[in-house]
Amino acid sequence: MLFVQVCFICSVLFVAWSMSALLTKTGHGMIVDGQTNLDPWGRRLMASEPLSLIEQKNCSEPAIHEFPEDFFSNNERKSGAVLLHIVATLYMFLALAITCDEYFVTSLEKICEKLDLSEDVAGATFMAAGSSAPELFASVIGVFITHGDVGVGTIVGSAVFNILCIIGVCGIFAGQVVMLTKWAVFRDSFYYILSVLALIAVSSQVRHVWESLVLVLMYAGYILVMNSFIHLLVYIFLSYPATASVKPSNPYSRGSVVMVDEIMHASPSKFRFPEAGLRVMVTSHFGPKTRLRMASRLIITERQKLVQAANGVETQVIDGKVEIENGNVPEDKPAEPKENITISPFHVPNGIGSKLKWLISWPLLLLLFLTVPNCAKPRWEKYFMLSFILSTVWIAVFSYFMVWMVTIVGYTLGIPDVIMGITFLAAGTSVPDCIASLIVARQGLGDMAVSNTIGSNVFDILVGLGVPWAIQTMCVDYGSAVMINSRGLLYSVVLLLGSVALTVLGIHLNKWRLDLKLGIYVLILYAIFLCFSILIEYNVFTFVNLPMCFED
Repeated sequence: MLFVQVCFICSVLFVAWSMSALLTKTGHGMIVDGQTNLDPWGRRLMASEPLSLIEQKNCSEPAIHEFPEDFFSNNERKSGAVLLHIVATLYMFLALAITCDEYFVTSLEKICEKLDLSEDVAGATFMAAGSSAPELFASVIGVFITHGDVGVGTIVGSAVFNILCIIGVCGIFAGQVVMLTKWAVFRDSFYYILSVLALIAVSSQVRHVWESLVLVLMYAGYILVMNSFIHLLVYIFLSYPATASVKPSNPYSRGSVVMVDEIMHASPSKFRFPEAGLRVMVTSHFGPKTRLRMASRLIITERQKLVQAANGVETQVIDGKVEIENGNVPEDKPAEPKENITISPFHVPNGIGSKLKWLISWPLLLLLFLTVPNCAKPRWEKYFMLSFILSTVWIAVFSYFMVWMVTIVGYTLGIPDVIMGITFLAAGTSVPDCIASLIVARQGLGDMAVSNTIGSNVFDILVGLGVPWAIQTMCVDYGSAVMINSRGLLYSVVLLLGSVALTVLGIHLNKWRLDLKLGIYVLILYAIFLCFSILIEYNVFTFVNLPMCFED
């Protein structure tokens, strides 16, 4: 699975580099002597250089100068050293995934428990921050360090990747037709479209600091709206008469393929509170990380029960115990210890693929094991705030190195920062979520895999962009304007809006079924989006931005 993720991320980078090289050879995006920028396009989001300085240049200053000097010269990187930077970027993707999944999200869950937050509010705030931490820190680095478009490009590209690629991969590789709930998809899509429209409005021209606050306030409204939706859905769920019949016997035999939902319908009285809680979570909107982690645990548990039943071991859960042929014995709960062991640098997992991934991740596992307390373990549970702070620091460090390496790769290959953000960075930060969604979709939980890919993007746009912009314009330099260097990014956001509309339209025309046909359709839309975004950035259709300055 790790090899597949690496191949996919590298293929996206290859497509971006190929199109950039082709467009450069045909004369697009090249520096022309004597060209001046006579159209500053007003005041725009994302750069802090004076307009008088921009007007004197016929190229845009690369963000590579905002980072420490590289160990290799540009000629050495072109001779092959750039491969080391690509490998370093991929390793930072892995580091962010491990830190977020195993430490950051766990600490956020403990914070939500201590604050006694409802699941919907926690999912829309802390849990969403856990799943979108890399994009958020990339945006912060883009605003305060590089003063470029890499952060905005990453969030826009990640939003398109989430809604198109994840749905496409789930549709093609789920291995079954998954039915979707109309209301869940419509609800999230509607507020997501409002978020994109707000981004278009504040990106076109910024006059006051309040434009930055619009995005943050919209997210606060989103939390309130979701809270009302939760109450409404729970009321409908409790009022709707149960139609599933309880089967007295075990109908599953060796080799049979069953869904977790079928098992829960067949024997609802045998499930404990966490599994019953998952049943409610499947029908409501919660943070993607929380829902995916809970679903994965239940899927593994039910899979183990099916394997035991197929091997002739009859099990039945009664009052927290497992009933075997020779009587009742206390139930062993190996799930949580196993989860902790698998991330330990001192435990070698089984399987060649798992061992290879463990070996590659071992330096990261050891570093995090020694520096961040794992509050998932009982003895470190009371140190959840320390775990939260230290994991946040490591996410910031890994994000800085990730953006640094991506900036060097883009500069060496001649790819603008915004294109690197839309393609390479977006794919690298979103592929782990794509794999997790695919695992859940294979179990028939289509709403969880699809609806949350739309809902999680609301956090990326409203908070991932709104918070850094608000801090810059209100705290760091009150009354200032954060400006966008690339005018083409506005067109990419418009394409993002179109992709959402076309995706929902495709789901509707496909009769709300997630299948192979819908998967191919949305993947074609993703390819079209990438092509048009790259063509726009290289001024193929119209002049939108200056080319990047290159040095020997």
